[in-house]
Amino acid sequence: MKKMILTMMAMLMMTTVFAEDENTTEVSNLEAYDMTINMNKLSDALNLTTDQKEAVENIHYVFNTEMIYAAKYGSTDRKAIIKRAIDTDIERMRFVLNDAQMHKYTEILNATIRNRGIFK
Repeated sequence: MKKMILTMMAMLMMTTVFAEDENTTEVSNLEAYDMTINMNKLSDALNLTTDQKEAVENIHYVFNTEMIYAAKYGSTDRKAIIKRAIDTDIERMRFVLNDAQMHKYTEILNATIRNRGIFK
């Protein structure tokens, strides 16, 4: 009887440990796709005007929403959703930013995506 109880306790403990790791991975995965940034620092880095800053905030809000949606979506279609979100973001930013600002923005965006491990 003791062996059976000890075996059951060991199995429950192992199951709990494995389940805990899955939740941690899911949370860190979702955090990687949260593209929230400090808009003041981005504005300073890109030297944005007031009108540009407002437009960039709106575009980035939509981009961030799409990226969080992609994180919650199945892994098979996630890559396509992310690519579409990035392409749409860059396309919208081209209307607002000049060439020098756009170049700097794409560098920042690529570094952010690389650092968060979104495309492995």
